Amino acid sequence: MTENLAFKKMLLTSLVFVFFIPLSYAQTKKIKRPRSSVGISSVDNFVRESFDLYDKVYKYDGYAEAGTPLEDEDIDTLEEALDDVTVLSESAPDIISDLDGQNVLKQGKATLQINKAKKALKYSVKTAKELLLGERKRKEEESEDNDSSSESDDDNINKTSSENSEENEDIPEVPKNVSDDLEILSKYDFVPGDKLLFFDDFSQDFIGDFPSKWNTNGSGETVKVKGQNWLELKSGYGLYFIPDIEQLPEDYTIEFDILTSGISKQTSSTARLSIFLSDNLKFDRGEEHYTEISLPFGQFGVFNIRASNYFNRGGGDINSQIKADIRTAVLNQPHVAISVTKKRFRLWVNEVKYVDIPRFIEVQNVLNHIKFHINNFKDNEERVFISNLKVAEGGVDLRRKLLAEGKISTNGILFDSGSSDIQAQSYGIIRQISQVLLQDETIKLKIVGHTDSDGGDDINMKLSKSRAEAVRQALVTVYKINANRLTSEGKGETDPVADNSTIAGKAQNRRVEFIKQ
Repeated sequence: MTENLAFKKMLLTSLVFVFFIPLSYAQTKKIKRPRSSVGISSVDNFVRESFDLYDKVYKYDGYAEAGTPLEDEDIDTLEEALDDVTVLSESAPDIISDLDGQNVLKQGKATLQINKAKKALKYSVKTAKELLLGERKRKEEESEDNDSSSESDDDNINKTSSENSEENEDIPEVPKNVSDDLEILSKYDFVPGDKLLFFDDFSQDFIGDFPSKWNTNGSGETVKVKGQNWLELKSGYGLYFIPDIEQLPEDYTIEFDILTSGISKQTSSTARLSIFLSDNLKFDRGEEHYTEISLPFGQFGVFNIRASNYFNRGGGDINSQIKADIRTAVLNQPHVAISVTKKRFRLWVNEVKYVDIPRFIEVQNVLNHIKFHINNFKDNEERVFISNLKVAEGGVDLRRKLLAEGKISTNGILFDSGSSDIQAQSYGIIRQISQVLLQDETIKLKIVGHTDSDGGDDINMKLSKSRAEAVRQALVTVYKINANRLTSEGKGETDPVADNSTIAGKAQNRRVEFIKQ
């Protein structure tokens, strides 16, 4: 037992050593991958992943000393490699306990292979860091040379997505009008909650003021960009932005829009927006319970969405890094949607679902507050804004309700302002309606549109009719429902269900009804 303990301490020391000692030489002769496995799964996986990482980096050997510039895809590969080293380093101590009870020969073989993997990892870490630091410095110098004039705040905020795309040529282009991509929309399965709990588009706040329905321990202000109000978040360690939400139910959804300015290839890989579900309203993550989802904004590589939870002051079971290339999305005013259904947590960016963790909420009914936090953005240069924060109680399956009651009403189908163009995040609801119609081909539906009281009566009546018809056409075009089974009509502002003098009331009045005929 004493010999085993000494062996474990020696091996642990050597494993930790690899991740902290700096090297002063570059590896040029290729290290050979072990030909056979040890038969201990954790060791074999550690060795295999170490050499997979090594193989990625090896082909760039000599770049640092020669000063050879990297291509964009090379930077992506090296950044991904460094991310993987972090994961490997966290798993290394667990390998030690797996050697308990193994015979001396197997322990010896495992030690030799681990040492070889250590050498490969040391090389990979050193070379990747040298290459990336050299490339970043070069790009920063180029940026300083080219940046002879500064833009005004308004020009910088209103920078078009096409200009951002020119700065990020490595990012594949996406259609500007996402509603044209019918295949993606037809699979989008987010369904917003049906009972509005909180809504803020900052339209009632004065420009330059911090929003009246929020709190912070830092700074932020309401700004107007292209006719819409946004809350500008300020970057900093330990700064939180907290909407006035006192209680969250077991089932609910969160939606908001993001706007960015100044994000480029020089943006740090650690520049992130975090969304916390917390057990308190203090300016921290939480006291005994919280969850965190962290969205990356860096552009020079593909970075992970991070998900972690913490419960009962003892940590949590989840600490994940989820591969997600959202670089293009964060430049083009993305819509973020979150669904919490008891313990299950899901997150979409635009129409793509990136997170779906069945037991992320380990303890129910303790996370009652939402907090936003950003960090590692360059002050007054890289700017992040949010708007249209909507929190709604969910849990009602629209399909079952429609079949049981013959009628449903939803304010989750959204349209562009003053238009009948359906916003992409609305297709989850339309998809559920199509499933009812596909299940029972005898059902016919009338679709009724409603507006709030903004605008004239005639305009609102016309708008409500065109919106109901747009939903009808979506069911026919996207989900292939027979047009003869669907009718549409509009009622304008004539049948409100809430007070049109409040923001929340108006949001409830802008709705679509589906009625069985």
